[in-house]
Amino acid sequence: MKRYRHYTQDRAIVLSCFGSVVEQKRYEDLKKKVEEKFPTCKVFLAFSSRMVLKHLNKKNEEFKNLPQVLADVDMLGYKNIVVSSINLFPTDEHEFMKKIVNGFNHFSLANINCSDAILTKTKHTNALLKSLHVKVSQEDVANLFIIHGTPRLDTPGIESINNTSKYLEYIAQNNFTCSLEGAFAYNDIKDILKRKIEQAGFKKVQIVPLLLVSGNHYRKDMFEIKEDLSDVFDASLAPSLGQSEHFNLLGLQETEDIIFSNIEEVFIKSGNKL
Repeated sequence: MKRYRHYTQDRAIVLSCFGSVVEQKRYEDLKKKVEEKFPTCKVFLAFSSRMVLKHLNKKNEEFKNLPQVLADVDMLGYKNIVVSSINLFPTDEHEFMKKIVNGFNHFSLANINCSDAILTKTKHTNALLKSLHVKVSQEDVANLFIIHGTPRLDTPGIESINNTSKYLEYIAQNNFTCSLEGAFAYNDIKDILKRKIEQAGFKKVQIVPLLLVSGNHYRKDMFEIKEDLSDVFDASLAPSLGQSEHFNLLGLQETEDIIFSNIEEVFIKSGNKL
């Protein structure tokens, strides 16, 4: 086929991220680490948040969404493309990414495949959560893990959220969970949650945001929750896990390892073992 002769480049990786106005550098740091891990691949960044893209463009920082990046990568002639899902849970954003990849496969001659979201496989998920619990836990301090959540109970991938919440509470008596929205949202259950933590005998609570990067939700929601909890407890935010001054899960080595493993797995399944 004549058109295929233009596909002269081998492998590319597209990191499909939501984006962050506050912690954009975390994604750029991840891109560098993926480049180091997969030196034979060209690595690209794509962002799904239009608000983030507009904000970055105002600062003369040119970034694009996934359809734009895939069009560019296809035009550059890459034969084998892995779209890496930089989404914590396999919910809305991950499903939207899959639809875009499926759409491109209808007309692109490249071999385009996408990876799992980060907390998809039980083994990887539970190992990450157990490691996170060990890293953040302090003696006589309750951990309040806060999941972003999703507004609909029929959202694909919601079992990953449920497993995360149940597993954290199951492995230790000082672990408590809630969400920012949807099922078990903090504002809906805060009185019951405070009572449970008090009944468990804790006077100190640290907030552990289960967010990939510490963006606007960290600056706004986490501090509001901390202020509300301070009426009853000595409340604080969990310290940073990595280079950022704020807590974020991209600072956890296990998170990076899962992303690397997912990328490698897609290459292997598509017959392009690295």
